[in-house]
Amino acid sequence: MLARILRGQRAGLKGFSPLIRTTNFATKSNPVCAASRAFSNIPSTVTDQKTLVPESEAQTYFNSKDGYFESYQLPPLEPSDKSQRNFVYFVSGGSRVFYASAARLAVMKIVASLSASADVLALGQTEVDISKIEVGSSITVKFRGKPVFVKHRTQEEIDAANQVTVSDLRHPEEDSARVEKPEWLIVLGVCTHLGCVPIPNMGAFNGYFCPCHGSHYDTSGRIRKGPAPLNLEVPSYSFATDTKLIIG
Repeated sequence: MLARILRGQRAGLKGFSPLIRTTNFATKSNPVCAASRAFSNIPSTVTDQKTLVPESEAQTYFNSKDGYFESYQLPPLEPSDKSQRNFVYFVSGGSRVFYASAARLAVMKIVASLSASADVLALGQTEVDISKIEVGSSITVKFRGKPVFVKHRTQEEIDAANQVTVSDLRHPEEDSARVEKPEWLIVLGVCTHLGCVPIPNMGAFNGYFCPCHGSHYDTSGRIRKGPAPLNLEVPSYSFATDTKLIIG
């Protein structure tokens, strides 16, 4: 073949024509060259789109025959939750906590506004030093804007209060039910008729006398004569010590 090429070059174009025909003949007779030419004639297209292989096909093509490879594979992750449930739960739960805290604060504010202030609580009780009150004498103290009579009764006054027939009284009430200690009588200094202030150690029964309309109370503060319908009111009180009285 090399000799033919050389002869063709020497002979010029006329001698090169047989080489072309020989080469074409050899190409047609060579199956490898023919296959290469046929493969080169196949049109090729390039696309940028990526197609995902279905999971069933992927398992068919890529799973091992003995399953040994799959035993070391991690389980597939669940797809991301497109409904955003975690975010929705977080927002709803946080809002509920916020609303509950706000409601609790509002209730606390309302309760605090309804409770009495410190100055009102201070006026709610009155402390009285009873160590200087002599037997048979009485003092007047102020409690919530009203007068209160604190009387240190004698034994004669205690006996006179206990000797009264309770069933005969307009407002039946035992003396023991009106006092915590027999020697101390604590009553409001307000007449139960029209609200006047009676005078201690006065009247027909040596108790209290209201000069407005002539009501007479005995040594236990019970109504005995006059227009008053009820006994003198006994406020709530207690003895902190033997010498200190707390009213209220």
